[in-house]
Amino acid sequence: MSKIALVTGTSSGIGMHTSVLLAQSGYTVVATMRNVAKAEPLNQEAKAHGVSLDTRHLDVQDGASITACVQDVMRTHGHIDLLVNNAGSGFLGTIEETSLEDLHQVMDVNFFGVWRMTQAVLPVMRAAHSGRIVTVTSVGGLIGQPFNDAYCAAKFAVEGLMESLAPVAQRLGIHVCLIEPGPVHTEFVASVREKATRSQTAAEVYAPMREAYLAGTMQVFATIGQQGAEVGRVIVEAATAEIPHFRYPTSATICELIARKYVDPTGDAIVALTGARLS
Repeated sequence: MSKIALVTGTSSGIGMHTSVLLAQSGYTVVATMRNVAKAEPLNQEAKAHGVSLDTRHLDVQDGASITACVQDVMRTHGHIDLLVNNAGSGFLGTIEETSLEDLHQVMDVNFFGVWRMTQAVLPVMRAAHSGRIVTVTSVGGLIGQPFNDAYCAAKFAVEGLMESLAPVAQRLGIHVCLIEPGPVHTEFVASVREKATRSQTAAEVYAPMREAYLAGTMQVFATIGQQGAEVGRVIVEAATAEIPHFRYPTSATICELIARKYVDPTGDAIVALTGARLS
């Protein structure tokens, strides 16, 4: 019997590649997205790799949408073996540049969306005493990034949620994993840059620092940026390992960066490191 994977945010980037790679690995993949009118790139990618996907509407910000999708998947397939929480949204701006409305939006997609999805699928997996929940966070969920105040807050929250859930879920036969990419070349990045442009009406004091940060970010992407398929392969590894790790940084560079934080309990080294990108 084929294992069933439910993946969020699959219209492009990491989610699209992950869906195809999971299907190639033998999963029946329910690939979900908020706007199914944007499914054509996913369908073309699946066709190019000789796999088929069960594409469905799901909005992680809408509890009713989540409930309807999970129930429909259970009616169609009878079980859910893997949840990949991938849907996300970025935002660039300091705390002064970020309205509460913007903050609520970022938290709703990146944190509450993960909370809702996990809460909806856990009863199914608990009843089966089996399952795997794989959540895409970010290096920004472990190390705060300048001008990413809201985004990093959401990703830190997801890290805390999953680290708290993992030992309890394990007792129920469910493995919880985190995927921690650094810079990835996807449409997600382009949408964040658009928001950065719109945010520049804020206090002029931040403008030179923001320009330096964005210039440095472009250089980082040029030198160590990964492709969505590379991250997708790490997700497949977490999904298929007999006994998965809890954390999966997606590159050696990110592993080294995270290690620098873990060996410095004062946090001074990381603040100095990220601060250097502002000039």
